[in-house]
Amino acid sequence: MKAVKTRSFFATFALRWFVCSLGLWIAAGLLRGAVDYQNRLKVVIVAGAILALVNAIIKPLLVLGSLPAILLSLGLFMLIINGATVYLASKLYPPLHIESFSIAVATGLIIGLVNYLVTAILESR
Repeated sequence: MKAVKTRSFFATFALRWFVCSLGLWIAAGLLRGAVDYQNRLKVVIVAGAILALVNAIIKPLLVLGSLPAILLSLGLFMLIINGATVYLASKLYPPLHIESFSIAVATGLIIGLVNYLVTAILESR
């Protein structure tokens, strides 16, 4: 029988915070000028925390409200929802500047890929 692993709420949130911050930093490097964190580590860390909170609180409501669009698009509408959460985080924390909504969608995609890679690495252990 397989042992069930349980993480505390804080450990799960800390991992999401790390992934969001890492994803924002990578997105800023790949999308030079379109994602600006003023070359300050503090901005990436605080913005990652805000994005993790938005993903934990607001994103489930967005997913529930747009479930028909998600089903009709076979899940592709989740890219728009991810972009919306990134764009909202940038509006809540002005030192993080996202040039446009399309850049926010691209940033959300990059964060999703980072999340996938980190999860795959942690689950392989």
